[in-house]
Amino acid sequence: MYHPQFQFQPFNVSREMTVIGNGEIVAQPEYVQIQLEVRTEGKDVSLAQQENAIIMNRVIDSLVALNIPREAIQTTVYTISPNYDYIEGRQELRGFEVQNAISVKITDISQAGTVIDTAIQNGANHVSAIQFKIEDSDAYYQQALNLALVNAIGKAKSMAETMHIPLRLIPIEIIEESHNVTPIFYKAVQMSNQEFITPIEQGRISINASVRIKFQF
Repeated sequence: MYHPQFQFQPFNVSREMTVIGNGEIVAQPEYVQIQLEVRTEGKDVSLAQQENAIIMNRVIDSLVALNIPREAIQTTVYTISPNYDYIEGRQELRGFEVQNAISVKITDISQAGTVIDTAIQNGANHVSAIQFKIEDSDAYYQQALNLALVNAIGKAKSMAETMHIPLRLIPIEIIEESHNVTPIFYKAVQMSNQEFITPIEQGRISINASVRIKFQF
């Protein structure tokens, strides 16, 4: 917890007070970014690549069929890794794993569960990231920053009134301390019905700002 700092000096010398102000804006997510992966394994790297490409193309086509624009689908990871077994202390090559990941931007958040289920039904075997975002976080941050300034000034006024000191309300120093957008975690529940849409809880995004302000009194 931050404790206000006072510097008491002789009355003919300017004295200073430093306070920290905090501001928070809570915003509704505007879109969701989902990372879907296809991972295939095989002893022959070319066959593993070929199988991976066939499945991923099928996944992408299925998403386009849901009216997801192709420009909203982007490859984010493509790796080929050897897999080894350890037999009697010896390392032996078992085969290769091919990992192909795409990021899908969905502006209709209610469609997120359908996108996940469709991708899985068409061969995707990992959902590695789900992030809820807003288009212009800077606009929200400016609002949070304004609240932080008001909060700091309010604290300074309150302390000055309590201690009966003549506070000068024009700050001599303002330091922007932090800019934080709190992530939203993906939540899902398993349903017993064979036909269901994976539920996605979007929650809300918290944008925080903090300032350190120095006043004279």
